[in-house]
Amino acid sequence: MKPEEMYRTCADALGKYVRAAGFTDVVIGLSGGMDSALVAVMAADVLGPEHVHGVLLPGPYSSDHSVDDAEELARNLRISTQSISICEPFEAFEHVLARACGGELKGLAAENTQARCRMICLMALSNTHGWMMLNTGNKSEAQMGYSTLYGDTAGAFAPLGGVYKTDVYAMARWCNRRGTELGHEGPIPVRVFTKPPSAELAPGQSDERSLGIDYDTLDRLLISAVEKGASLEEAAAAAEMDIVRARNLLARAKSYEFKRALEPPYPQAKFY
Repeated sequence: MKPEEMYRTCADALGKYVRAAGFTDVVIGLSGGMDSALVAVMAADVLGPEHVHGVLLPGPYSSDHSVDDAEELARNLRISTQSISICEPFEAFEHVLARACGGELKGLAAENTQARCRMICLMALSNTHGWMMLNTGNKSEAQMGYSTLYGDTAGAFAPLGGVYKTDVYAMARWCNRRGTELGHEGPIPVRVFTKPPSAELAPGQSDERSLGIDYDTLDRLLISAVEKGASLEEAAAAAEMDIVRARNLLARAKSYEFKRALEPPYPQAKFY
């Protein structure tokens, strides 16, 4: 499926799901990254920008450019935004959990606690205003378990849940080209395309480094094995990697089925 068709399929499914559930408005955590940017574009397209509410949730390791990029995106889309720092609630959790966690809340526990602080803020706004919370995850990360249960797996619907990361970028490029063809700049800031994806939950954190593989190679492996039912040998060849590494990555993906069972619904379409 071409990026334009993927985009329209995901956007149409989003609009139908929100309206069928009786909602008019949605709330999205805007990280300054690509996934949340594309979901915001889709929501503004199908619901109207006045019905989309972006929330910036800077934490202790958030970069200035992420905040700037999220704000620029919101201005381009003409959606409302507000900023809620998670630093204070995270510090409270650090203090409360220190003893139980061996003297310090650190490592993965600290990273996931930040993600869950963000979820609490978004759900509080959802409950207060009657806005549906959208999930911004993609299929690459869901397959590899690269998500926080009850954190960034939260949300009522995941418009990108059936799409791999490389195609998220392809759809975003199409969105910006569409803007240029209509006589204005595309809505997604250039820096969102060029900076390394990062959840910014630790100093210098990079998503591809945390995953241990670049998205392009990972997606070729997963699309071949998961979507097309290729053999291990065929999938490894498609990703241009050795069989042992391919086997280990696919075993890791299989082990995270328990996480995928808790992911929100997403567009059911034959993308691949």
